Amino acid sequence: MTSRERIRRILAHEPVDRIGLFEVFWADTARRWTAEGHLPPGEAIEDHFDLDLRRSSGALSISGKLLDLVADLDAGEQVLEETATTRLVRDGNGAVLRWPKGVSGAPEHVDFLVRDRAGWEHQLEPRLRDRGQLERRINLELYRQARRQCDQDQRFLACGVVGAFDLMTLMCGHEHLLAGMALDPEWVRTMADLYGELTIELLEILFAREGLPDGMWVWDDLGFANGPFMSPAMYRELIFPAHRRLFGFAHQRGLKVILHSDGRILALLPALLEAGIDCLQPLEAKAGMDLVRLKREYGDRLALIGGMDARVLVTNDLGAVRAELEAKVPAAMAGSGYVLQVDHSVPDQVDYDTYRYFVEQGLRLGTYT
Repeated sequence: MTSRERIRRILAHEPVDRIGLFEVFWADTARRWTAEGHLPPGEAIEDHFDLDLRRSSGALSISGKLLDLVADLDAGEQVLEETATTRLVRDGNGAVLRWPKGVSGAPEHVDFLVRDRAGWEHQLEPRLRDRGQLERRINLELYRQARRQCDQDQRFLACGVVGAFDLMTLMCGHEHLLAGMALDPEWVRTMADLYGELTIELLEILFAREGLPDGMWVWDDLGFANGPFMSPAMYRELIFPAHRRLFGFAHQRGLKVILHSDGRILALLPALLEAGIDCLQPLEAKAGMDLVRLKREYGDRLALIGGMDARVLVTNDLGAVRAELEAKVPAAMAGSGYVLQVDHSVPDQVDYDTYRYFVEQGLRLGTYT
């Protein structure tokens, strides 16, 4: 069974030979393992571990975007400060963000041009509504290369896009956005709807030019360690409509929707399922996203990726790693619908031999024959 066939069947809860394999690694992790001689220089870490699922672009990185939804495409990214570990950048939204180097994750919010409805309407909205800029917003070559490579290797390609909530937080910050959700909800609904509509327009152009992927990967971090950023009712009123249109667009083209959301978002799951997600990732154990519980309560409707506690791997205790896998894999794989991954990304404190053991033991436990 090819990787493409395997992930397609897992997302559809169909019989499969084994669980899937996906991972996100810190750049420093790959550099460390390469320096130690475990990875041949120039070999992609995804290829080294024979991952089944690939994405057409990185997450919220300042480079490698498939779709560029900053308002001012000509502003570029102005580097205000750079250290060994971070870059402070002003982007085309006028947002000043401090991005980490060598690790995955969201940036630190430093300053924003847009803080309320007036800033949005005067500074950014007119540029985003300029349909003459649509094609400039699409990195056709990035998608073309990813699709060509996945076709060659028979990997499952998920087209990666950023959801409305993450787009808004990158543009105006959590503090201003959450205040707006409470004090000026129509402003937030207008922004979410526009970002959703613009994303769909860009994907229509992309897919018409270059063909369909195998699925859609949507980054939208809706929660933090203790719960979602908003109540279920607020989600339904302000974000749900944009999600439902985007997810429906994918489903109309036969594409399953994988939602990436950090944090404890249990309270939002009924609405997210109604909006149309087919799979949830990465299931942060440290935020209370219990893989076994999620499988028990939602496994017949929701495929799952992740949920293996990265804090266990950091100990480099192989017995503890085995215990983590044995406690979760048999339940998660029941009836198909599971892809092995840690609960966010693999930091550079994890030894190569530890991660190799994690994969080997996980796939051993996760084989159906």
